[in-house]
Amino acid sequence: MEEMLVHSVVAVGIALLFFYLGFVQRVTGRRRKEAQQHLVAERHIRDMWSPRLSGFSLQMFAHLANSAFGQFCLMPLLLRLNHFDLLRTLSIPEDPIFLPVVPPEERKGDSEQKPPLKILQELMEPRDSPPPAPAGFRFNGIRDYADSYRSGRLTPSQVAQNIIHALEDSEKSNPPLRTIVQWNRDHILRMAEASTARYRNKTPLSLLDGIPVCLKEEIKVVPYYHRAGTAYLGTEPEVEDATVTRRLREAGAVIIGVSNMHELGTGTTGCNPNRFHGIARNPCNPQHYTGGSSSGSAAAVAAGLCPLALGTDGGGSVRIPAAFCGVVGLKGTFGRISDHGSLPLSYSTVSLGPITTCVLDAAMAYSLLAGPDPQYPYGLNQPAPSLDRIFSPDLKGLTLGVDWTFSKACHAEILEIYEKAVAYLRHLGASVVDISIPELEAISVAHVICIMSEMRDCLHSDFNNHYHEMNLETRTSLALASQFTAVDYIHANRQRSRSMAWLKEIFSTVNCILTPATACTAPCIHDSDLLHGCSDIPTVAQSIRYMQLGNLTGIPGLVVPIGYSSAGLPIGLQVMAKWWDEAVLFRVRLKLEPFQAGTRKPKIFYDVQTSARDVKSSPSHSCA
Repeated sequence: MEEMLVHSVVAVGIALLFFYLGFVQRVTGRRRKEAQQHLVAERHIRDMWSPRLSGFSLQMFAHLANSAFGQFCLMPLLLRLNHFDLLRTLSIPEDPIFLPVVPPEERKGDSEQKPPLKILQELMEPRDSPPPAPAGFRFNGIRDYADSYRSGRLTPSQVAQNIIHALEDSEKSNPPLRTIVQWNRDHILRMAEASTARYRNKTPLSLLDGIPVCLKEEIKVVPYYHRAGTAYLGTEPEVEDATVTRRLREAGAVIIGVSNMHELGTGTTGCNPNRFHGIARNPCNPQHYTGGSSSGSAAAVAAGLCPLALGTDGGGSVRIPAAFCGVVGLKGTFGRISDHGSLPLSYSTVSLGPITTCVLDAAMAYSLLAGPDPQYPYGLNQPAPSLDRIFSPDLKGLTLGVDWTFSKACHAEILEIYEKAVAYLRHLGASVVDISIPELEAISVAHVICIMSEMRDCLHSDFNNHYHEMNLETRTSLALASQFTAVDYIHANRQRSRSMAWLKEIFSTVNCILTPATACTAPCIHDSDLLHGCSDIPTVAQSIRYMQLGNLTGIPGLVVPIGYSSAGLPIGLQVMAKWWDEAVLFRVRLKLEPFQAGTRKPKIFYDVQTSARDVKSSPSHSCA
């Protein structure tokens, strides 16, 4: 009798299941909330949820995430818990925009402006004597190198030798710094010797002649392997430079190597444990991450190995490590700097940009690298780069917008310094007004869908053929990316269109938008991260929070240091402007430089103009 009852219950259950699957209509677009009514009022800023995983737990999770159970149960659950399905519940009326390319506005007087490099050339005229020693620490900038070369106090060859010694020393340190992962002594010396000869003959090619630079491993640089942070790409040395690499060579820069990066740009910590890379260490505190994915580029600049490095930024990957390492990072307008010769991981969100020690160096690199490239169609119709009014004596006439609800979604120490920086800008004559950036959560979700879907597409064959050679974090990220559908991608690009329209309206009343650079300071490196890496979605979400708007919509953003936490970790501020108006970013930052009372020397620092290495002996902040 009991057996018959069990069979009956099972039969009824199966019948109900088939009835549901066969006859109950699934939720359709007709039941979605209208975006016009729902999203505009949304002001809540959520933190992501997921446990921090490393070691064995990460190994198990990566395996499960890519199993049938993971794809049908675990990853959909993670997607829903973090509201990545938000756009599925909405009906967004705007047509999708798949590339954030905005036609330039006609500006009066553009033809009368001096070319940016002419302005900088005048500013960089040789000084009769070295600048007075600062009261505190000051990074060596491009002008310091140029003055030393022009005066004969130093030659590019001498600096190159010092850099080689520093690179050797940085790999012997405990732990290794792991900033530059590929370099070639003969190649460095050959470029430096050619530059030395030009200075001897008083025929330098440009302001960057003899200046040491490095480029992220995602960018093609002859004769190095184009690995993009992996252990399987770039099996042969490169034979063709990327456009930005070629422009640096033509300017006479000395390329000291290619820098470390988060594998395939899939994270923002800089954690990359594979055999060719290792975890780049933050020179400000080597027990903390650099940020990513342009981890080695920011660390190399902060450690004094070079005053200029290039990175790529699809989700804050230039600006986050710049903020965590206490240096300057620029993401230009989408299309402003050619992406030709960089691994095409995410074609609609990525921009190349410089990382430097000061804003004038960023302006110099921007002026040299920006401009049309026949091999990069997205930037063909851009206006000429401008440095209009960046040396104005004050900020009068500028209106800066602050969304305080958005800005307050960060750690208390960051908010305290940020508020003081905003007040300082107001003191300099800027008008600071409250603004409201609509649909912040939808912007975040749309950006995640766009960048992860495009990466999953780009890495489709890699995922199938090199799965076991990928880092565990990369496998889990791509497993989550597999959950997004073509409909999700179209909805995300509808949101892009919508957000760009909102920004055009906001920029009709303000010149710039201010935010903190990140919602947290550089996270700790745990011992368990060293072998297999880590997955820390909540920290990634906090680091990327203020970056996603710029990557989704294509507006430029500049991150600058403004202070330090109680643990001595750098804190940054971000300035964003309308499309093609990078000049106003430089103007605001130049006036903000005196705000930071004292730049602190990183705990690991190489003065390659004197060949000195300075490693502070004070104990590092504990990573409890």
